[in-house]
Amino acid sequence: MPTNPDEPYYCSQQISIPPELPDILKQFTKAAIRTQPKDVLAWSAAYFRAMSKGETPPVKERLEMPVATQKTDTGLTPGLLRVLNRQLGPRKTAPINVIEEKWLDLSLPKEQFDDMVRIGTFGGDVEWNKFLAIAASALGENITQSMKTICEILTADPEGGPSRIPFPLFKELYTYLAQIDGEISQQQINDVVSHLQYDVDKQEGYVQPRNFCGSDCPKLS
Repeated sequence: MPTNPDEPYYCSQQISIPPELPDILKQFTKAAIRTQPKDVLAWSAAYFRAMSKGETPPVKERLEMPVATQKTDTGLTPGLLRVLNRQLGPRKTAPINVIEEKWLDLSLPKEQFDDMVRIGTFGGDVEWNKFLAIAASALGENITQSMKTICEILTADPEGGPSRIPFPLFKELYTYLAQIDGEISQQQINDVVSHLQYDVDKQEGYVQPRNFCGSDCPKLS
C-alpha cells in the first residue's frame, strides 16, 4: 500500500506493458554491445531519435576488435566509418551540419571533424564520398591503406570478399587524396591508373585492393 494516502495505488492488472517493448529493449541492448559507445546516454538519444524517424541508427554491424596497425588516438575506427557511410552514403551529398551531427552522435572528437572540414575545405553541401576519403586517410599510414579502407567500406561485395568498387570511383577518390597530399605528381597518378587498367578490363570495370597493393603496381604515394 502507498504510504501517502493521496498517492495513487496501482495493481499489476492496471499496468499495461506495450507488447513491442521487450523486443525494442533487446535490440537496443544488442546494438549498444556491438557499438560500444563512449557516451552511452548521448548515443542512446541518437539511437532512439533515428529509430523514431525511420532513419539508419548509429549502430555497428558487429563488435569491432582493435587492430594493432590502426590509428586509435582519434577514436575513429573502420567500423564507425561504416556506420557513417550507411547513414550518409545513400544521400550522395549532405549538409556539413548533418555530417557533424552524425559524427558527434558517435562521440567522435569535434577537433578532428574540424580538421577534416579544413583539409577538405568543406562547407554547405558536401560530397559524402570525399568526406569519407578524408576520414579514411586518418585511419591509414599512407594513401594505399586509405584506398584499401575506402574499397572495403564502399564495396557491394560481402564481408571477406574482394572489396571491389567501380574503377571511375577509385580514380576520382585516389586523385582527390593525391591532390590534397600535394606531393604526388600527376605522372605518378597516371602511372597507377594506366597500370590498373589492365586488371580492370578483366574485372568488368572494377578494381580491388589486391590490384593496387601488389608489388607489381606502381606505388600510390
